[in-house]
Amino acid sequence: MMNPEGLGAYQQSQNHAQAASASPHRLIQMLLEGLLDNLSRARGFMERGQIADKGMMITKCLDILNGLSSVLDEQKGGDVTQELFRLYDYCGRRLFEANLQNDVTAIDEVSRLIRDILDGWVVLKPDRVQVANED
Repeated sequence: MMNPEGLGAYQQSQNHAQAASASPHRLIQMLLEGLLDNLSRARGFMERGQIADKGMMITKCLDILNGLSSVLDEQKGGDVTQELFRLYDYCGRRLFEANLQNDVTAIDEVSRLIRDILDGWVVLKPDRVQVANED
């Protein structure tokens, strides 16, 4: 049976391999999925009173939110980009409050918002039709 450290290292190497070959669209999807996973972990740590782990996981969530904000392109995205900036900022503030107040409902709220973004992102996924080169 694989120990937890070995499993974690394996999962991390799998994530790195997927990220290295992913399209920009898929990378954003992976970040959103990772954020949801970390939000779930933060919630669990909060419920179990594991304060240090909760704080570490919320910090990871904030880092992902910052990363998502940093790749937004105002020139190409227009109003949608501005709304995402605001939404990511709001989520960050709610997570900060959740951490300070041990507020599970704030984590749940952020999880719902991020899930909505992910659902929309998946729908917008461009078709990947391969066309053979004709000589």
